[in-house]
Amino acid sequence: MSGELSPIDKAKFVAARRAADFVEDGMRVGLGTGSTAAWLVRCLGEMVREEGLRIKGVPTSTRTAELARDVGIDVISLDEAKWLDLTIDGADEFDGDLNLIKGGGGALLQEKIVATASDQMIVIADAGKEVETLGAFPLPIEVIPFGWQTTQALVEETLISMDVLGRSSTLRMNNDRPFMTDEGNHILDLHLKRIGNPRQLALVLNQMPGVVENGLFIDICDIVIVGFGDGRVELRDINKGTVEHDRLDFVETDNLFTDLGD
Repeated sequence: MSGELSPIDKAKFVAARRAADFVEDGMRVGLGTGSTAAWLVRCLGEMVREEGLRIKGVPTSTRTAELARDVGIDVISLDEAKWLDLTIDGADEFDGDLNLIKGGGGALLQEKIVATASDQMIVIADAGKEVETLGAFPLPIEVIPFGWQTTQALVEETLISMDVLGRSSTLRMNNDRPFMTDEGNHILDLHLKRIGNPRQLALVLNQMPGVVENGLFIDICDIVIVGFGDGRVELRDINKGTVEHDRLDFVETDNLFTDLGD
């Protein structure tokens, strides 16, 4: 129930609830991955069941696809959708220019493909995800398993010439095995502490053999909706240059707040 939510979960929920207002009947919507995006999927599922909302959802991971189907959203592939009206996703960090670090959940490749195949991307986040400079959160990069240690060494050597404070990296693990993405790849987490030039770093990383994609989302996000634990939400539109404030009331809804799997 909503009364049992922590302040962080309340912040995530109100951001997701506000973002759901952007979804209109007949839209093809990219559905993000992670705890905040899971709230969004739940909200949309409630609108499908109770308001008759008709949408096609394109999930960015297998676990998002499972949740979307569970709540009644019609799930299709990106190939079927061709192009999306809107993608709504979370972020691990965002800065004042709405540049992002994503990939904490390991779905950065599909998330970036879906986001860039959309007319608009909305990011939903709690206030703690905002930073002055990206980099405190480890930057994930997806690498193919073949020669991953060589790729790791090349990445760390290249970081010497980049505007970052740290150069170490770690292979993401799932218990005693390397974490595997939906595409069968590994994740290297780069512990950079501070990224002075995210655009340059994103370009350089993607030029390296073995690197499939990186978790820097540059000039992709159009709107960020920041949620707060007291129900306040702040909506920042980078294209319009506007900032709006709102407040959402919590409503006790068993279907929405129970058995959240993420």
